Amino acid sequence: MTDHLPDVYVAFRERFPEVAESQDALAASIDSAGPLDEKTTRLIKLGIALGAQADGAVRSNVRKALQAGASEQEVEQAVLLGLTTRGFPATVAAWQWMSEVIDESTR
Repeated sequence: MTDHLPDVYVAFRERFPEVAESQDALAASIDSAGPLDEKTTRLIKLGIALGAQADGAVRSNVRKALQAGASEQEVEQAVLLGLTTRGFPATVAAWQWMSEVIDESTR
């Protein structure tokens, strides 16, 4: 596991390991179901997380996009693309979460 997992998520995985493993398997299957590379997949998932205003998912997908080779500028553009669809407040919130993850990763 990673240091970045929320306590509630870790507790859920411990309480329902079979459900968590099934979810992991489904996610892996979906990720490999088509021609998109991991970087592109993570940038798309980042946009979806922004739309859902899912703080943890935004942070997770920023980390994973950077690990998959996305530049900070590519991640930032993916967040900015949410502005005209999701609105200013949602985009600024996601931009803050993104900035915190990037700042964390450069320490």
